[in-house]
Amino acid sequence: MDDAGLTPDRSAALVLRRAQPEELADCAHLYVRVLTDTFTWLPPERHSADDFLAAAREEEVFVARLHGRLVGLAALYRPQGFLHSLYVTERGRGVGKALLDHVAAALGGPLSLKCQAANRRAQAFYLREGFRCTEAGEDGGVAWLRFVRD
Repeated sequence: MDDAGLTPDRSAALVLRRAQPEELADCAHLYVRVLTDTFTWLPPERHSADDFLAAAREEEVFVARLHGRLVGLAALYRPQGFLHSLYVTERGRGVGKALLDHVAAALGGPLSLKCQAANRRAQAFYLREGFRCTEAGEDGGVAWLRFVRD
């Protein structure tokens, strides 16, 4: 097993790279699907493919493909070293860690992100990955926590 929790077979089949423009619509659908399935504390209509696509115009979007299937995405706003999105369909299999490590290596510096306060599973993941919580706030009635890793 490698450091991303993937077996050698699985890690060889996992491809991490910048998204191609023609993949962004599929990324937007994955974004909405994962949010709808996991962010159960918010109404599903709050999740919009158009929101993802609008943000993606200013971000670097990375994809994770396992045996050719899109299983994750990460969006980085490089000017602020800000991870805007990290969503995977294959949770608990090392895909999120692999994407996070890939984006951090591409950035080559401190990385920050916001995590919704209700998303305890994601908070535990980021703490395990060496992030620390530095700030709390609210946006549109949704409480969030800022995490930073140097």
